[in-house]
Parts: sequence; structure tokens; C-alpha cells
Amino acid sequence: MNLLFANDRAGEYPASYYAATAMPLGPFAPLAGAVQADVCVIGAGYTGLSAALHLAQAGLSVVLLEAHRVGFGASGRNGGQVGSGQRLDQDELERIAGIDDARRLWALAEEAKALVKTLIADHAMPCPLRPGVAHACRHDSEVRTAHAYAEKLSRDYGYDLIEPLDRDGIRALIGSDAYKGGAIDRGARHVHPLNFAKGLARAAAGAGAVIHEHSHVTRIDHGPRATVHTEKGSVSAGHVVLACNGYLGGLEPQVAARVMPINNFIIATEPLGGRATEILSEPVAVADTRFVVNYWRLSEDGRLLFGGGESYGYRFPDIVRTVRRPMLQVYPQLADARIDHAWGGTLAITMNRLPCFARPHPNVLSASGYSGHGVAMATMAGKVLAEAVAGRAGRFDLMAGLPAARFPGGGALRWPLLVLAMTWYSLRDRLGV
Repeated sequence: MNLLFANDRAGEYPASYYAATAMPLGPFAPLAGAVQADVCVIGAGYTGLSAALHLAQAGLSVVLLEAHRVGFGASGRNGGQVGSGQRLDQDELERIAGIDDARRLWALAEEAKALVKTLIADHAMPCPLRPGVAHACRHDSEVRTAHAYAEKLSRDYGYDLIEPLDRDGIRALIGSDAYKGGAIDRGARHVHPLNFAKGLARAAAGAGAVIHEHSHVTRIDHGPRATVHTEKGSVSAGHVVLACNGYLGGLEPQVAARVMPINNFIIATEPLGGRATEILSEPVAVADTRFVVNYWRLSEDGRLLFGGGESYGYRFPDIVRTVRRPMLQVYPQLADARIDHAWGGTLAITMNRLPCFARPHPNVLSASGYSGHGVAMATMAGKVLAEAVAGRAGRFDLMAGLPAARFPGGGALRWPLLVLAMTWYSLRDRLGV
């Protein structure tokens, strides 16, 4: 079974709050016949759309192929958080990469946030960036760690936008007694993710990139000029950019061995009216410290968008049941709230939760595996991939030089082994360990 078609109707956005409130765009015609381009980009999420935009702005001819619709995958279904830094804290990056490269990685992540803001403004996208992402800690030890990390970022990286919160502070902000404290990052933001993806598509098309939806890539013939095949056409290109993330399948085994698709879920309540400020006293986003992270924010019309729960495999579970339980653990006062939308999506993780940048063939580049930290970093990855195609590979090489271990068990056993590991950590969450 192919994840591209396991849970969704071919060529249609999943029913979600985002799809119900998205800007109109397209459709873009499927690829038909044989065409040529300087670059063929596969996948129209943030990575592929950003790559197509930046490549087209550099004067290269670009064909972008998407099996369904632009923003169909994780880019149109996620929690919308535009977070600071990389997926790992700077302490860990200093250990893995050394202080100098850790500073370069921090700077790249800060540029990623700025890039999202600039793209939205420059292309008049209908997805305003709201400021603030809070981190809610379940244990006193986690609170101490969060406060020490805020101090480190201020001292060592000049980043002074994180405000430590004690128990009263987090309670006043998020209206829940479930947490012992935390911090709020005033430099992080959140956004309507599908509108951002559609805005990138409109910008890329405006810059000259040719986008084809309903164009499922079936194979790539590698060579000095690669040929990318779909069911009804082909693209001959000097370079190929793989931007498939959790939907890569078997298209490139070298990448697939290092990137694992997993499923995550979100529900949206009915509009909460005056109760909304009791849930969040400020219009910020929140993520907690569970291994299977809970994350939430208010929509512009006052709904609680709450994400939580994971599954590993092809089919989605009962989403409302899966997510409503952790929502009520945080907000038992919402037991009577109607659930109006429920949806799931497939993202991709790596062994160490750092993005996987790779060049599996001399003229094929890939970036994926953002591990839940992809709104800003995937957008930045597209720009970095475009730089590498143009011969400026310094930042691509920085990312590609990070450790990217293969998942144990290979293609056949990686999912069963992951299920065992994730089940153990999920049990720890339920036991409060």
C-alpha cells in the first residue's frame, strides 16, 4: 500500500479546518507528455514549493510534480508553529556538531523564521503570522531545564525573546492546571499552514515555475539528465529535487532508510466564543513536553485546534477518540465542546530528529525528516536546495554533514521496531514518567 493513497481521496484535500478555510487556488493541470526543464522538483509541500520559487527566481526552468494537490501532505495539515532553532536544542547540537557549526545551525534556523515572514509579506499571502509559542512542562525538572535553556540562549546566542514561566505564569497563560511551568518564546510564531503552502504555490507559479498536480511520480531514470516518469508523462531534467518527506515511499531507497513516516492528528472544536480566553489568555500556540507531544492554539474564529496522538503504519485510527482524550486531560472543562473537524497527516522523522539532507545521486538532492519542526525549516530547506543546484552548496553541505543514521531493520522491519519503541515512550507518557 502507498501512503499517498492510504487515507485520502486521490487529488483531494482531506476534510479539515484548514481545508474549510483555505484560500482558493488552482487547480494546476496534470503533466501530459514529455517535457524538459533545468530542474524537476517532486513534491509540492513547503520544501518543494520553496525550492521551485527560489530556483525560478534564479532564472532556471522548473517543473514541479505533485501527486495530489499543493500542500496536500504535512504542509497543509500541521499545527502551524514556526519555531525557533533546530529540532534539537543548542546544547545537543554543540555536542554533535561543535560550537561553530551549532552557531551556524542556529543562524540558519533564525533565517528560516525570517524567511517565512518575508515570503508572507512579499507575496501578500492571506495567512498572518501570530506571535508567541509557549512550552508547557509537566515536571519540575523540565521547568528547571527550560529556564536554564532560555538563559543559555540569551547568554551564548544573544536570543533574549524567551520568557520563563512559573506554575502560576503557565496557568494564567493556558488556563490549565496540568503543567508545572514552562516558557514562552516571543520570537516564534504560528500560521495557517495550508494557506501558507498555497501562497508559496501562487508565488512559485508567478515566478515562472510550472506546477502539475495529479501527477504521481512512478520512477526516476538516473543519468547525466534524469528522466522523471509519471503515469501520463515524463520530465527530462539536469537536476532533480526530492521534496516528498513522509510520502517518499520507495522512490529513493537511500533516503527512505533514514526517514520514517509517522501519522499525527488534530481536532478542531466548535467556536468557543467567550470561553476562548479561558483556554488561552493570549493568542499564542502551545506545545508540551510529552514524548508524543500535545500542541494547540486558537483559530481566528475562536476554535481550539488541538493536536496529539500518533500512529505508525498505513491506516489512521479513530481520530476524534485518539485526540479528544489528551485534550480533555489538559482542558477537562471542554468535555461538552462539540468537535467540528478531525484530520490526520503523515510527517517524517529521523533517528536523531534532525532533518535529512542528502545527495543520493550527483544531480539529485533531497531534504526531508523535519520531525515536527518543519514549517520554517522545510521552507528554508527549499532555499538551501536551490542554492546547491546553482552551485552554492555550503549550507546544503552543513546540513548534509549532520549525522543521519539508518533506521534499524531496513525497509521491512523499521516500522515494527519503531512501533515497539514508540509504544514504550507512549506508556511512559500515560504513566506520567
